[in-house]
Amino acid sequence: MYSENPIKRRPSKRIYVGNVPIGDGAPISVQSMTNTSTTDVAATVAQIKSLEKVGADIVRVSVPTMDAAEAFKLIRQQVQVPLVADIHFDYRIALRVAEYGVDCLRINPGNIGNEDRIRSVVDCARDKNIPIRIGINGGSLEKDLMDKYKEPTPEALLESAMRHVEILDRLNFDQFKVSVKASDVFLAVESYRLLAKQIEQPLHLGITEAGGLRSGSVKSSVGLGMLLAEGIGDTIRISLAADPVEEIKVGFDILKSLRIRSRGINLIACPSCSRQEFDVIGTVNALEERLEDIITPMDVSIIGCVVNGPGEALVSDLGLAGSSHKSGYYEDGVRQKERLDNNDLVDKLETKIRAKAAMMTQRISVEDATD
Repeated sequence: MYSENPIKRRPSKRIYVGNVPIGDGAPISVQSMTNTSTTDVAATVAQIKSLEKVGADIVRVSVPTMDAAEAFKLIRQQVQVPLVADIHFDYRIALRVAEYGVDCLRINPGNIGNEDRIRSVVDCARDKNIPIRIGINGGSLEKDLMDKYKEPTPEALLESAMRHVEILDRLNFDQFKVSVKASDVFLAVESYRLLAKQIEQPLHLGITEAGGLRSGSVKSSVGLGMLLAEGIGDTIRISLAADPVEEIKVGFDILKSLRIRSRGINLIACPSCSRQEFDVIGTVNALEERLEDIITPMDVSIIGCVVNGPGEALVSDLGLAGSSHKSGYYEDGVRQKERLDNNDLVDKLETKIRAKAAMMTQRISVEDATD
């Protein structure tokens, strides 16, 4: 496979959200946010565990009230993934969840009251090694900035972000990351570009309120893809009006497509046409559903004919080139004597993919042990 990757990451400071490193060349982390009522502890824990299962590095939980803070304590005790508490206005909630083991505070310093309240939160975060995320959103800019700029602009989002950054700078606190999200792709992209030149802290990327599963995935892929290709971004969240599990899947798919971070099966599949010798679409959909639990990076090509099938198979870990009745099967670019019956492809391919993943995982473990 073509191996050159021209992306050069923007230099940034390193912070940690729990045990997850962010910035300074660390792998770009993928996160999501629960959409259950936080006071429904059982439902929230179940959703967090479903996010962990598909590979979420970090999960954000809204904590709008003290009751939610008490629920957060119980949630924290039942899950392993690092948790970010999303807090607005009430500094006392931030202090409470800090006592309960939160891994990051999503809070804008300028929105939580006077200097003493801000300092109390920052001092607590410093004492407990808890980073802060400054989260600017084009839909909730300060009134004076809207009066000044008349509408959300990249310059307005930048000015809002720098106000909060300057507060943390004044308090000598540098363990933070920043986001400048907008629902408009160009507004978000230009805002991040401007911010990337102003600070050295890591950036949290997202196209906020992107839309439903299909449209939101497209908008997020375009916007985040533009930034990531420029080396901008250290952690990402895909904001979809859909099951949060889908946000994690799309996030990893974006990183995988740019060869920034590989996790799980990369299915290379043709769109199918009249040349196909088997049901390509049905086969690929079934494999995607069955193989979600595999985290080993692997390229698997599923091509329905012999026009492009052999070529793709040559650069894949496993490959299938469609042919009449039985299709050609490849491993590590080598055509195998065995051919797979087109009527039994999904079961056979699942077995072979799982065996290959286990072998690759074992090999990686041995290599890591000898390094």
